[in-house]
Amino acid sequence: MARVVPFRNLAIRASDGPAFVAGLVIAVPVAATLVAGLVFGGGDAWDHIRTTLLTGYLLGTIGTLALTGLFILAFAVPAAWLVTMYRFPGRAVFEWLLILPLAAPGYVLAYAYGDLMGVGGPIQAALRTATGWRARDYWFPDIHSLPGLAFVLALTLYPYVYLTARAAFISQSVCSLEAARSLGASAARSFWRVALPAARPAIAAGLSLSLMEAAADYGAAEYLGVPTLTYGIVRAWTSFGEPATAARLALVLLSLVLSLVLFERWSRGRRGSEQNSRRWRAVARAPLTPLAAAGATALCIAIFLISFGLPVGRLIWRSVETSETLAPIGPALMNTLILAGAGAALAFVLALVIALSQRASGLLPRFARLTASSGYAIPGAVLAMGALVVLGLLPFTLTGASALIALAWVYASRFTAAGAEPMVAALARAPASLSQAAGSLGASPLRRAREVDLPIALSGATAGALILFVESLKELPATLMLRPFNWDTLAVRANAYATDERLAAAALPALLITLAGLVPVIFLSWRLSRARPGAPE
Repeated sequence: MARVVPFRNLAIRASDGPAFVAGLVIAVPVAATLVAGLVFGGGDAWDHIRTTLLTGYLLGTIGTLALTGLFILAFAVPAAWLVTMYRFPGRAVFEWLLILPLAAPGYVLAYAYGDLMGVGGPIQAALRTATGWRARDYWFPDIHSLPGLAFVLALTLYPYVYLTARAAFISQSVCSLEAARSLGASAARSFWRVALPAARPAIAAGLSLSLMEAAADYGAAEYLGVPTLTYGIVRAWTSFGEPATAARLALVLLSLVLSLVLFERWSRGRRGSEQNSRRWRAVARAPLTPLAAAGATALCIAIFLISFGLPVGRLIWRSVETSETLAPIGPALMNTLILAGAGAALAFVLALVIALSQRASGLLPRFARLTASSGYAIPGAVLAMGALVVLGLLPFTLTGASALIALAWVYASRFTAAGAEPMVAALARAPASLSQAAGSLGASPLRRAREVDLPIALSGATAGALILFVESLKELPATLMLRPFNWDTLAVRANAYATDERLAAAALPALLITLAGLVPVIFLSWRLSRARPGAPE
């Protein structure tokens, strides 16, 4: 009888040291925030915020998340179902067009819609011209409101749910749907009773990720005037100089984000269905009647236009219209490239270390991957708060180069998981026997990692590097809290212009951020278009 060795997979090896260091680099800001919030977060400033502002911050955050979630589901699930299950004009184009809003951060869409829907914007101006009304003669939706914030965030975040729902619908077997139809169920009833329950865990995972991003938003909430916890954290630090109070607010936000993570785990564990592999057949897209096909095309066009076409078109128009704003963008663009490049480089190194360590199943590689995943779920304002706490204990002032290093650290802490996952996926597709064969030939663990695992992991590095760079480029609250004096990035410059109601000047930096984000999104769209079962490789 074979002897069972308890906790064999939890062994700690010297070769796991780099993975432990990488996990520690990511985990320190979160741990520092917890300590600062629990130990140093009290005082008069906290008492004032707790009694006068905290309820508003909580209600603003929870209300935004609830309404954003409803909007996301309304946009994403019908679109994913249509492009996966049916044939209609433009379907192949909409399959990837509907992912493009991922390129634009929420604050960019907030600026664009603030300009489009304002009293002096083109929509209300056209309405007054057509009717002869004055501004006070009619009601018009106010984008500067909680529903407006939820709407804007849903437009940029619904692709997370669209992607996960589409993947779930693709992976379902047509046999279960045919069985429901043979029992007399209509197409709508088959969707509600069979397909949607089977896809619910994937949809919940995408929704949880979307809501974590919504909870981390600062720029859109500030511009649209909705008090949220992230807004409170940045304001407590930048406006009032109260790091202890900001840490306590960060602790509240951290608890809320943790609740979202636990909800996603619970939902994935409690719900779902299994397909019988012996009777699995890929889903074939069904044709629609002419009227239904026209409706499906119109729905996809409407979703794309309101989420990407209209706001980005408005930014382009404003950028061309106000050419005098081109001059000040040069230094901000250079600062953005330097800072995003430094953060992406550090995150890439940590991601590579974590990915290479996943060949082993010890405790330290698991710790590294868990901390990377946790860091991605934590808002940038919280991680910036933790970095401030740690750096405040060191004997130097946070200025110049030290502030830039701190920002690169925060970027790496938050986004390493986004770079590690493509590399881990590339390693998972390669047989472990390659590394085992090298070991049987006498290669050391270091040599196996360098000559076998590293080339395989780097095959997934292109997507990871692009994602890391663009995510670092878009980050706003951490940059506002930690940047050196007079060191503006595109995100900071766009935020400053929009806060001063100089939307024409904010258009160009916002547009440049969006254009940079299009590169990895289009790459992702191309990869996904080849991922359907049965599609040519």
